[in-house]
Parts: sequence; structure tokens; C-alpha cells
Amino acid sequence: MPVKKSEIYLSRSIDPILLDWKTSLDRKPLLLRGARQVGKSSAIRALSAHFEYYVEVNFEENRSIHTLFEGDLNPQQICENLSAVLNVPIIAGKTLLFFDEIQACLPAISALRFFYEKMPDLHVVAAGSLLEFALDELPSYGVGRVRSLFVYPFSFDEFLLAIGEVHLFNMKQNAHIHAPLQSILHEKLLDLFKKFLLVGGMPEAVLKYVQGRGLLEVQLVLDDLLVSVKADFAKYKKKVPSLRVLEVFESVAMQMGGKFVYTKAATEAKLVQIKEAVNLLIMAGLVVPVTHSAANGIPVGAENDPKKRKMLLYDTGIFQRILGLNLSDIILSADFNSINKGALVELCVGIELLKYSNPYHAENLYYWHRETASSNAEVDYVYQKNTEILPIEVKAAHSGAMQSMYQFLKEKQRNKGIRFSFENFGSVDGVDIYPVYAVQNFVNGV
Repeated sequence: MPVKKSEIYLSRSIDPILLDWKTSLDRKPLLLRGARQVGKSSAIRALSAHFEYYVEVNFEENRSIHTLFEGDLNPQQICENLSAVLNVPIIAGKTLLFFDEIQACLPAISALRFFYEKMPDLHVVAAGSLLEFALDELPSYGVGRVRSLFVYPFSFDEFLLAIGEVHLFNMKQNAHIHAPLQSILHEKLLDLFKKFLLVGGMPEAVLKYVQGRGLLEVQLVLDDLLVSVKADFAKYKKKVPSLRVLEVFESVAMQMGGKFVYTKAATEAKLVQIKEAVNLLIMAGLVVPVTHSAANGIPVGAENDPKKRKMLLYDTGIFQRILGLNLSDIILSADFNSINKGALVELCVGIELLKYSNPYHAENLYYWHRETASSNAEVDYVYQKNTEILPIEVKAAHSGAMQSMYQFLKEKQRNKGIRFSFENFGSVDGVDIYPVYAVQNFVNGV
């Protein structure tokens, strides 16, 4: 099944990673993990252009295929049967075999390990939108024999390249705290960042914007995506009603920027149901937890307290549609603190930290909070970079006080902090300043 010529594909940062996997001598079956409609299947279809043959099996659409995975999971026999049914050769080194929506067929997930053991030269990829639920039922599905690749919505850098701002992207990549951008470039990037907050990173919304359809049409796409996300709640575990999951999902948006209070999530639900709904949303990739850490040493997650968490939604576009934020306020405002208290920008920086992390590892986010009788102090994120633990504060404006940052540095005897704001690159009093659009510069910079 070749890529449809009518299908427009916007390049992603995982494309070269997939090509490296294709040519790797130590290749394992690849399992793409991430929320629904973040671009997993499209990336594999784009990869298929580098193969002579391509076989795509969608286990949700083609239920009859499930019978081929009953009984013994012999990969050679499975391939022979698939080749006969679909009339496409499955040849090691020449064919890309893609199992889509694999969560709908648990034996197919179990079969992945046998492809590695008995047909290691065949390129096998799998993906699924509610995959984590299936993996939860198969704790030993193939650890060590299957490699996971975590996929997120478009990052800001991917967004820049998608809209054709290649030169501006290159200029941003070369900027750092000792070499800030010229003011005109910085302001242009800020304007594009505000657009990115509205569009978000969902591929369908980005494509609509790239095609010049305008922000209002993008909002319609986001509304459609939101409807499909909510429709999926009925597929979650039956012990939590879909209405309860919806209440919790919307409560995450309402409580953005502060500690998540479970009792605010659903007025008529038992606490255990609310916690289960939160866990299901995290498994689905729709909610990202930010867990409190004492941050006394590495790894930063060693002293975490899961009872203290903030919750992020997986996409800024989806977030602003849930809250119904005013588009003109976001585009025109220079001070985002007046727009939902800056939660939109804090959300964006948090999920951007994940998007630029190692895609082969499920990264976690942490924050620091100290509460005493006389004073409170909170740092938005604490981030481990090599052997350093760095406090990060997000300011949705061109300036802002940093009492909590300096309190953290003093208490933990650390020398450097990070601030993301609407300022240009720079530094002040032991704090490195990055523009809100430059999370990649921080994560991947020296």
C-alpha cells in the first residue's frame, strides 16, 4: 500500500531517526507511541518511499486479518499469509511491514518479539493510538526485543520549517545567550510563536495553516480533533465512565499552571475514580504530569512526590479551544500574564521540553515547590541536563521577578538558573535567559 499521492506530508524531526533505523545493523522492530493523530502513521508512510514494497495492516479497519495471528506466532508464516492476502511481496531488506492500530490485536503486539528473534532483517514497525492501554495488559510484550519511539505533536522548530521559514530557523539555531538575535528577527519569531500557540502542533491543524486557510479554519480543525478525542473516552476502561473522564480532562485545562487538585475535577465522583481517570488520560498521552521533586541530586526524579503534581495538556491548540481563549488577545497582547495567567506559555515550554528530548526514552517533567508558614516558593520546572539540575521559570512577558528561582539556587547551592520569557537571549545574575521560542536551543545547546 503506497503513500497516496494526494497525501501532503510535512517533514518531521523523526524522519532522519527513522532513516537511521532503516539502515541500522542492530535494528529491532519499532513501536511508535504517542497520542492519537500526532502523525505516527503519516511518518511511516513517508518512510515507505525508501522501500521497494510497503505493507500496511490496520487492525481496526481490517478485523479479518486478526485470524492470521491466532495460534502460533510464527513470523515467517504470518508474512506468507499476509503476502497472499494483500498480494504484496514481503521480502527482508526490501519491504516495510507496518502494523497500524496494533492495540486492536494483542497477539500482534506479542508477535513483534518473534520478528526480532526469527526475522531480524525484515523492517517491522507498529503504532497505535491507545497503545498504552494494550501494553498495560501485556507487561512482557517484548522488552529488549522491541524499541519504542515516542512521538509528539509538532514542535515550534518543526512549525517554522513547515511554514517555510528555513532561514529564520537557521538564524535561531545559531543564536545563544552570548549571541542574541537582531531585534527584528527576535520580534518576528515572537509573532510566529504566538501563532504557534493558537495553531498548536497537531499535524492536521498545522497543515491547514500551511495551506493558508487562516486561523479561524484552523480553529474548526481543532474543534473536530477535540470531538474525536472526547469520542475515544468511551474506549477507555469500563470502570471509569466516559463522562467522568471528560470532566477530568476539562478540569486539567481549568487547573493549568497550578497544583492539580483532584477534588476539583468532578464534584460527584469518588476520589478513586478521579485518580483512575487521570491515569487513563496520562496513558492515552493527552495529559502530561509534572511531578514535584526535592531536586537535591541526580537523577532529578529520585526524590519525587507523586502526591504533588501539576497537569499539562498535550497541545496548546487543544488547550485554548477548551478554554475558548480570545484569539485577538493572544495575537496582540505583549503581556501574556493577563491571558489565563500565563498558563498557555508555561504549558508550551513544558511540552517543548519533551519534544526535544531523546525520542527513544519516555521523559518525565518535574517542578519544585516549598511551602512554609511564612512563605511559598515554586519553580515551574526542574530539568536535569547532563549532571546539572537547572531550575526553570517561565515568564509570559518581557520581564518578571525571580525570588523563587534565587531561593532555589541558594537552598540547593546551585550556580545557574534558566528563564524563558519574551526577552531576547541573554543572562543576568546567574540566570541564562532564553526566548520562549528557543526551548530547543536550551535542550540541545552546549
